[in-house]
This record gives sequence, structure tokens and C-alpha cells, in this order.
Amino acid sequence: MSPPLPPAPERLSRALNIILVEDDDGDAKAVLRAFARARIANPILRFRDGLEALAFLRGETGTPPETYVILADIKMPRMTGLELVAEIRRDPNLRQAIVFIMTTSGDERDKFEAYAQNIAGYILKNRAGADFLDLVGTLDHYWRVIELPRMPPPGAAS
Repeated sequence: MSPPLPPAPERLSRALNIILVEDDDGDAKAVLRAFARARIANPILRFRDGLEALAFLRGETGTPPETYVILADIKMPRMTGLELVAEIRRDPNLRQAIVFIMTTSGDERDKFEAYAQNIAGYILKNRAGADFLDLVGTLDHYWRVIELPRMPPPGAAS
């Protein structure tokens, strides 16, 4: 019998930032724990609603990273995830952003509206695996194989 393997070192899935837009503290903590358990050390920036995230992405409250994936809940106060995606798609500096919707809503209208706005995926939280581990594993594999565009700096219309 061979000795047990040492724990896997933390790794970065390339230079990728995760923008988590989630109003529920419990769900946000579960996603953060899942990334930590999977030993994925990419920076995660959390915003509580679409307005906070949009202000950041537009450079109004900080400098957004060049490469990122957005994980957004649908049901949030002030600006929902679907409203956020609509705003992102209207903005010439943001329209290329990769967005996944993460939600408890299995409503076909929500799915249709989300995919009509060219989201990368619609993820039901109850199918994301225990403590979101399946979700994190899927996302880790996804961004290891795909190429993401570098986003232009805020205000640099394309």
C-alpha cells in the first residue's frame, strides 16, 4: 500500500477573476467554501445585487479585472440578475462578458429570458451539488479549456 498523497496545492485557473453577484449570505458563503475546498485560489469579488456589480464593472467603484466570469443570482433586490445581464449586453465595454445565472428558479420564462441574453449557462442551485462542489468543479473545467476575451477598461468603447 502506498502512502497517502499530500493535499493538492492551491491552484489558479489561469488569470481569471470570479465576480459573484449573490444577495444571500448563506449561498455566497457556500460558493466561497466550495472554491476553497476545491483549492481554487482565483480571486472572488462578491456583490449583493446587480447595481453594485454593474457600478464596479463600469469602473465607478473600483478597477475591474481584465478577465472574469460572472456568477449571478436571479432574484436579488434593487437589480435582478436578469436585469444585470440586460445592462451588460447593452454596454459596449461589457457585452462580451461571460455570465452564468445561478438560481433556485426553474421557471421556463426565466430560463428563456436568460438564454435570450446569451448567458453561458443557467445553473439551478439545487443541482449544483452538495455545498456547490459540482458547480465549482464544472466551472473549473470550463475555464481551463476555453479562452476568455480581455475586457476593455471602463469607458473605452469598442
